[in-house]
Amino acid sequence: MSELTHFNQEGQAHMVDVGNKPETVRSATASGIVVMDVQTANCIRESGIKKGNVLEMARVAGIVATKRTADLIPLCHPLRITSVEVDLTFLSPTELKISATVTATDRTGVEMEALTAVTTSALVVYDMCKSIDREMTITSVRLDEKLGGKSGHFKRQTV
Repeated sequence: MSELTHFNQEGQAHMVDVGNKPETVRSATASGIVVMDVQTANCIRESGIKKGNVLEMARVAGIVATKRTADLIPLCHPLRITSVEVDLTFLSPTELKISATVTATDRTGVEMEALTAVTTSALVVYDMCKSIDREMTITSVRLDEKLGGKSGHFKRQTV
């Protein structure tokens, strides 16, 4: 395993210098699952949540959060995001899958932006539905694929 890049030789945290790296197209896809009661899922599907359309609010929140990742994760670089896609799909009567694909032409990857989109979207689902289901669980948040950059292509082997 390679060294941690966010610490200098004295063990102090620092932002990695990416100034000499070439700008390339980079993308990352992350996903996560919100597990909920069947009645909660049905309310979401039927737009029966009083606060509004849960899926669309979660999608917009994920997109906005992507653009604010550097404000949330201390050592992340602000990036020039070129596209964000957030998809929300029911896998079963109780499982909502959230996936986000983020693309940028920049000097560093967009993995954190994709993960931030997924987790923020999941938090919005929880927030909008907590009045009817406080036992919802956000689970399985992970990087599924990454393209571009020096480390090349990564694709998760396990589904």
